[in-house]
Amino acid sequence: MAERGFGRIVNITSAAVKAPIDILGLSNGARSGLTGFVAGVARTSKLAGSGVTINNLLPGAFETDRLRVTMQGAASKSGQPVDAIMDARRKTIPARRFGTPEEFGAICAFLCSTHAAYITGQNVLADGGAYPGTY
Repeated sequence: MAERGFGRIVNITSAAVKAPIDILGLSNGARSGLTGFVAGVARTSKLAGSGVTINNLLPGAFETDRLRVTMQGAASKSGQPVDAIMDARRKTIPARRFGTPEEFGAICAFLCSTHAAYITGQNVLADGGAYPGTY
């Protein structure tokens, strides 16, 4: 990619990079390691200076099969209907909805485009405003 003068790498990790999930200790550690590694490599002049960008896309709750399976598991454990569990989860997101696969694809496509040539070594959080921090 560097020799060609253009390249895009997008690591799809999780919003848990910014707000670790207590029951996912091993995953949290792996994500943090990847994030630190990417930050260093992405900022090398060999890559950044050659038109190669590396970024992390940190999705929150997106309407996917995995989300549905997780919600079904929570419904089974609690005895509540899955729709009630999903509605409760939506209410924790300021946008009051889950992201769509199309939105996720559009964000990723942007990071891969020429329009994102000046964005490298970044964590792009896509969570409908769920992350409570400023940074």
